[in-house]
Amino acid sequence: MAIGWLTVLKSVPWAEVISNAPKVADGAKKLWSTIGKKSPPPQTEAAREEPAHSPDDPSVAALQKRISALESEAADLHDQMLASSELIKALAEQNTQLIQNIEANRVRVLQLTGATAVLAIIAVAGLLLALAANAG
Repeated sequence: MAIGWLTVLKSVPWAEVISNAPKVADGAKKLWSTIGKKSPPPQTEAAREEPAHSPDDPSVAALQKRISALESEAADLHDQMLASSELIKALAEQNTQLIQNIEANRVRVLQLTGATAVLAIIAVAGLLLALAANAG
């Protein structure tokens, strides 16, 4: 199972992910600022005016009921859109932080690999010197 994850992680183009993380975060911030500024569409003047027909007319009453239901649904959708854009913004910020941490860990692994290689060379050299001293 670990081999599958390793294969997946190796196939990810990390350089592109790291370079695009700020763009994703900026896009999410722009989306949030654009959507956050918009308010639900106000009722139009036609919706507030008294109908020309009598309110007792069943077709007018049905239309008014349908209009109010649609306005309510539009307001609900607007609220969902705001919540979704806020979530996208938060996820983009978390993604940016994760990418920065991954990059820092990648640098640390490279440094540790270099240090391990140097220590291995020193150990092999010490072993060879010890063997040479015992042989001679």
